[in-house]
Amino acid sequence: MVGVKSGTWVCPLICLLYLLAFLQVEGDNVPMTLLKSAVAEGAVCLDGSPPAYHLSPGSGSGANNWLVFVEGGGWCSTVEDCVERKSNFRGSSKHMPPLSFSGMLGGVQKSNPDFYNWNRVKIRYCDGASFTGDIETVDPATDLHFRGARVWRAIMKDLLAKGMNKAENALLGGCSAGGLTTILHCDSFRSLLPASAKVKCFSDAGYFIDAKDISGADSIQSFYGDVVKLHASANNLPSSCTSRLPASKVGKRGGHNADTPFILNAAYDQWQIRNILVPTSADRNNTWGDCKLDIKKCSQDQLQTLQGFRTTFLNALPGAGSSSTGLFILSCHAHCQSGDADTWFAADSPRIDNTPIGKAVGDWYFDRSSAVRKIDCPYPCNTSCRRVATDSMED
Repeated sequence: MVGVKSGTWVCPLICLLYLLAFLQVEGDNVPMTLLKSAVAEGAVCLDGSPPAYHLSPGSGSGANNWLVFVEGGGWCSTVEDCVERKSNFRGSSKHMPPLSFSGMLGGVQKSNPDFYNWNRVKIRYCDGASFTGDIETVDPATDLHFRGARVWRAIMKDLLAKGMNKAENALLGGCSAGGLTTILHCDSFRSLLPASAKVKCFSDAGYFIDAKDISGADSIQSFYGDVVKLHASANNLPSSCTSRLPASKVGKRGGHNADTPFILNAAYDQWQIRNILVPTSADRNNTWGDCKLDIKKCSQDQLQTLQGFRTTFLNALPGAGSSSTGLFILSCHAHCQSGDADTWFAADSPRIDNTPIGKAVGDWYFDRSSAVRKIDCPYPCNTSCRRVATDSMED
């Protein structure tokens, strides 16, 4: 055996290699699959490039289990916004950077004990409308392709062919716009899998509420209405939503439509504070600039407004009668908390009742607890939020 000798101590090189391999598993890049065959079906990103996803195959007891996670990235509500996305990874697979899996998608048992050996998939987000758009015509002036619904179907078809059709357990998840995708596509996802499979859905920072901004305007409702109109999304929204709500409101308060969702959200969600409560249009003088970036810099009046927003958010959640709905509502100033090992299952991850996010989701999925419905006390009571207070947002 090759070794390095120092005095009477010998460190075999092979042991060092094994150690390095173990340390790198959590952060290794996962190859990207470009679904070129989907182009012929018109299932393409905004710029017409092929859709993409990353797959880390399952093993052992997880070989027939599937975790499908949808990337976040906001929405484009105007032609100009969508054209801008064509030049970056939010609208084109030509510009997608490599990805590593961690947090909920991590491959190390210690830091992701319930899902580490499942088939783990991350779907890249490049349509700008949570995979709901479908317009056949392409304007040659912009060359924009609004085909998110086709992309969704094409990726599902490919994953089914790669073994997901034999799934015994499956979990559809996503962050932000990907979390909304999970809510909107949960029922259709379930319908694709064997009737005997255990299928649930998980939304991280994807429960967007219908609330007025600080000026009293319904700015977020107008925004979602523009998204639905531009992408022709109405026909691809779940009937369980549209039978009760206008299409412009389906992006909000929709988490209770799926039978078994888990809603992970910050009560002081960074994206929602910046875009629903205090959009630029409602704060022309930027008096909320510092507060929106760091809740510790908010004035007493601003904190009072944030506490009111938290109350509105809590009131919009599925009621106690939704026994299958899991809740984990932290009082952190954060957005997306399941994709990072530090916030998912680490020793100092954010917690409610001393329970980290990863354990709560696992307990809910595997029915280890009769009901996982944890709602944090108001800010600033939870000191475990320190790790996510300044997290960057996916959108």
